[in-house]
Amino acid sequence: MKLIKFSIFIRLLIIQYLSVLCVSEDFDFFYFVQQWPGSYCDTKHSCCYPRTGKPAADFGIHGLWPQNKDGSYPQNCNRDSSLDEDQISDLTSSLHKDWPSLSCPSSTGFRFWSHEWEKHGTCAESEEIDQHGYFEAALKLKEKANLLQALKSAGIKPDDEFYDLGSIKEAIREATGFTPGIECNTDASRNSQIYQVFMCADISGSEFIECPVQPKRRCESKVQFPEF
Repeated sequence: MKLIKFSIFIRLLIIQYLSVLCVSEDFDFFYFVQQWPGSYCDTKHSCCYPRTGKPAADFGIHGLWPQNKDGSYPQNCNRDSSLDEDQISDLTSSLHKDWPSLSCPSSTGFRFWSHEWEKHGTCAESEEIDQHGYFEAALKLKEKANLLQALKSAGIKPDDEFYDLGSIKEAIREATGFTPGIECNTDASRNSQIYQVFMCADISGSEFIECPVQPKRRCESKVQFPEF
C-alpha cells in the first residue's frame, strides 16, 4: 500500500514538473527595463508613492521581459501560476527599494510584482528560474548596471537640464560595456524626457549581453533628465 502511494506521489511530481516545462516558452533573451521615477510621474501627470514612502531618486525596475530575436515576445504563459508572497519574503525590502510601484492608488508593490510575474516571469519559469530566482535576478542586474552612477560619472544628473541622447547612451555603454535602448516620454510642456532604459540579458538572467534587437522607441536628440 505504501509503495502504491509513493508511486502516485512521484507521478504527481513528474506531472507538475512537466506542466511547468509546457507552459513556459522558449525565448532568446531578456529585456531588463528600468524607469526614471520623475519621468513616470510626468508621463502619467500624477503618481502615488508606495505605502512605504517616497522612493529614492534612482532608477527603479520595471521588469525582466523574455524576448525573441524576431521582435515577438511570449506573455501570460501560465495563468495558474500566481505570485506567492512567501516565495519572495526575503527579497521584500530590496523590492520595496529597487522595484517600487508609483501607480495609483498607493500600494505595497505586491500587485505590481504579481503583474510582472504573471505576464513575463511565467514565460521564463523553468527548473533554473522559479519565482524567487526571477526577482533575485532582476535585483542583481540593477545592482550590476548602477545606471544613475553611470550617468552622474559622465556629468549627467537629474537636474531638469537637457542632455544629448547620444551622450546618455555612451555614458551607460562606457560604464556597463553594453549599449542601452532608451525610451522617452513627453511631459505636459511637450519636453522629451528620459523615461526607460532597456538593457539585454542572457536567458539565465545573470549576464548582460548586446541587445540582439533594440526596442523601437523614439526620442528627441536632446532629452530632459527631470528631478524627482
